[in-house]
Amino acid sequence: MDKRAKILSNSISLYYYKGEKQLYKIVRKEILAPNIFSMDILAPRVAASAKPGQFLIIIVDEKGERVPLTICDYDKDEGTVQIVVQAMGSSTKRLADMVEGDSLKDFVGPLGVPSEFVSEDIEEVKKRKYLFVAGGVGTAPVYPQVRWLTERGVEVDVIMGAKNKELVILEDKMKSVASNLYVATDDGSYGFHGLVTNYIEELVEKQGKEYNKCVAIGPMIMMKFTALTTKKLNIPTVVSLNPIMVDGTGMCGACRVTVGDETKFACVHGPEFDGHLVDFDEALKRQTQYKEEEIELSEAYNHGTEEAGK
Repeated sequence: MDKRAKILSNSISLYYYKGEKQLYKIVRKEILAPNIFSMDILAPRVAASAKPGQFLIIIVDEKGERVPLTICDYDKDEGTVQIVVQAMGSSTKRLADMVEGDSLKDFVGPLGVPSEFVSEDIEEVKKRKYLFVAGGVGTAPVYPQVRWLTERGVEVDVIMGAKNKELVILEDKMKSVASNLYVATDDGSYGFHGLVTNYIEELVEKQGKEYNKCVAIGPMIMMKFTALTTKKLNIPTVVSLNPIMVDGTGMCGACRVTVGDETKFACVHGPEFDGHLVDFDEALKRQTQYKEEEIELSEAYNHGTEEAGK
């Protein structure tokens, strides 16, 4: 039995030990920035199958909702999958309260279609120069794609954007795999002073950089304006529409998006699409459809924790 099969066998046999659930255990937790943290979750089957671009559905506990999260990293030998989460709603705040040794109720994946380059002829992929644009926690799903390409000899530049220096995450991790890493902050507290779109123009128009493909992952509004910028610069662009998912199976219909003249479901047909064809205005409206409910649940959770602390 090889090491990976042994880990999988051991993990499955430990699913229940002394009456306690062991699979989907949090084996490592790290605070990356205010309200942003990473977790390594014991999920051998997911780790063995994960590919760049795919996502997960997690349920924290019996009261938790389905939360779609893109995969940040995976270790097939250790049987772990890394997620990066920004604690905003009630479920992600509940997740933030968990510690190493706790276990999640459900951890389903990998879901969605892997990044297109995974199934392409690698010799053709090597001929391209890639630019990845990562906004905020969008840095997490960018990492496995950059690592995959770099390991196969593809040249990859990365722009990481954040509001300020305090919110820049995974810089060292990204630096270890990117050909060139550029950091931009809105307030100029670190790196380039300006938006990621400003930095794209700086690299292409002023520094003479040439790119055959751009991949942008981050807040919806960032992806919209990145796509507008790259369209002007004639750089084909892929975006990830994970932010509009709800149940992650296509059954709820919440992630419907218009791509060109077709209706797609982000969780089934994506999460990655041609950024120059996505109707971002429609997607932005769809993203806010449960905003009031999310606020109510978040406030109720905050009130509950405050009461519990008294």
